[in-house]
Amino acid sequence: MKKLNESYIEIKKSKFYGYLYELNSFEEIEHIINELSKENKKAKHIVYAYKYDSQEKNYSDKEPSGTTRGLLDIIHMKNLNKCLIVVVRYFGGTLLGSGPLTRTYTKCASMLIEK
Repeated sequence: MKKLNESYIEIKKSKFYGYLYELNSFEEIEHIINELSKENKKAKHIVYAYKYDSQEKNYSDKEPSGTTRGLLDIIHMKNLNKCLIVVVRYFGGTLLGSGPLTRTYTKCASMLIEK
């Protein structure tokens, strides 16, 4: 596994930390998520999407339905493979709503690819 990039966005005191990883094996996904969970115990949500050959998944960690779909969309638009995008969210006390939340997750993911 290799961390390729990081991003950060703050919206209404909620903090979003994005990470892009290159994967050498499918098993690395669980290891990375577990490590990020340990490092970010106070985070409210750790959402992610991956594509590894024919296997792909989008995980929303109890965020509203569809708000994290943009992570997988970015992977498809950029024709990425063997990669994992993770966004760690620290809740700032204000509910953002589905639209702003979706845009923020998607922007955080796209910043990882643009850098």
